[in-house]
Amino acid sequence: MLWILLTLIVLAVVMAFVCDRLIAHNADGKCFTDMQQIPKRHVAVVLGTSPMYKNGMENLFFTYRIQAAAELYKAGKVDFLILSGDNNKREYNEPEEMKKDLVQQGVPEQVIFLDYAGFRTLDSMVRAKEVFQQDSITIISQPFHNERAIYLAEHAGLEAVAFNAQDVPGSHGFKVRLREYLARVKMFIDLLFNKQPHFLGETIEIR
Repeated sequence: MLWILLTLIVLAVVMAFVCDRLIAHNADGKCFTDMQQIPKRHVAVVLGTSPMYKNGMENLFFTYRIQAAAELYKAGKVDFLILSGDNNKREYNEPEEMKKDLVQQGVPEQVIFLDYAGFRTLDSMVRAKEVFQQDSITIISQPFHNERAIYLAEHAGLEAVAFNAQDVPGSHGFKVRLREYLARVKMFIDLLFNKQPHFLGETIEIR
């Protein structure tokens, strides 16, 4: 039993490493931190997260993504923003929170589109293609998240680049990056079994 347990642990570690390397290699040259180098796109998709932690502390992952989205728009690198996040409860609405903060930073309301069914990164990418009718996008999130999102975007038929929001140091950043290894394995499992978004719905024209 001990050997079986050790074998399973080794296999899990190897699988996580392989999945991580495949995703990172695929994203090579497609993630940008320099505003001057990233190509212009018609639409950017900002991937959602909660603005606050459960303990009431500010979620810097959220704050830095909003800052990156505002900077990218003001630099003329995108024309419109899709804010894609979770809204599965009346009292929890990631897209609305993102919109509120972006408007406060000077982004016009008329260039913002809300995707209330971006429950997972997979959902956000498929919906950008199928619901918002895009062929190429810029993704905005932290570097580790952008790499996985690019893989999912390309699997959905999108041409994708990403703009890296500032990463988060310390314990919160470490926990999220640790979960990312598991998310990368799960992504390949979802693709293997042809996992579909929770909702699609009518198309939304962006122009």
